[in-house]
Amino acid sequence: MPLHLETPVLESRPLASAAGRPIWLKMDALQPCGSFKIRGIGAVCQYHAQKGKRRFISSSGGNAGIAVAYAGRRLTVAVTVFVPETTTELAKSLIRQEGAEVVVHGASWQEANERALQAVDRETAFIHPFDDPIMWTGHATMIDEVVEAGVSFDVVVLSVGGGGLLSGVAEGLVRNGLEDVPIIAAETEGAASLAASMKAGKLVELPAITSIATSLGARKVSGRAFEIARTRPVESVVVSDRSALESCMRFMDDHRVVVEPACGAALSIAYSHSDRLARYEQVLIIACGGATTSVEKLMSLSRDMAPPQKS
Repeated sequence: MPLHLETPVLESRPLASAAGRPIWLKMDALQPCGSFKIRGIGAVCQYHAQKGKRRFISSSGGNAGIAVAYAGRRLTVAVTVFVPETTTELAKSLIRQEGAEVVVHGASWQEANERALQAVDRETAFIHPFDDPIMWTGHATMIDEVVEAGVSFDVVVLSVGGGGLLSGVAEGLVRNGLEDVPIIAAETEGAASLAASMKAGKLVELPAITSIATSLGARKVSGRAFEIARTRPVESVVVSDRSALESCMRFMDDHRVVVEPACGAALSIAYSHSDRLARYEQVLIIACGGATTSVEKLMSLSRDMAPPQKS
């Protein structure tokens, strides 16, 4: 049995009103550990548990670590998660709540990842947060579920951090005969490593992550995600932190679900950048979720954000 749940596909009248066309939401914010991550990470953890590994080690800005910790508890395998200094106290507490050990190291995910790799031994499986073919196959199940629900769509909108979701959705589209369906890849300013790589025509590593969407905080996307962006119909859209945050607030009012700014980046395509959807008739947005925020955190970010400049 998989560790993830089949999540609902909802028609969103509020987002449809904002975008001027039908919007469908794949509600992976409702997964047991709060994000889509458990689909692929659950599959990877089950694979390594069957191989006899006695500990999982992962690196994460939050959501992947929570998913590994959840999987470890379900599979009775010990877990250690290395997180960067930017990881919220809420995220760390949720990882510990699942019984996992948390080690804080480095200013960004890259530094935490390097330290995690040093801790791996023969009895340990390293669970990468976004770069693993088994993981992409797990993430692809969300497209299987949308197709099985009979929902038609001609574009998929999703957020991009390290590129695991993009890789999984692309695989799901291919195995359902939908490889020509375009993907709109949303990132926030200050975390837009895919956009930088697409512009340069090669993989680019950002010097730092400056966005509030810390779950998008991979300074370089996976090679697989970059390959997909170069060979498939993928459109990169970079939105502001303000746009992502305001989308989270509107989504909370519209659908009574709290998501983090990383998810808000994708939602903002319908709420604030609907011109990007003008060519499409039926839009599927991956509401990827995120357990690493709260109503209080979103309100605090909103208060602290500088007011928009007048033109």
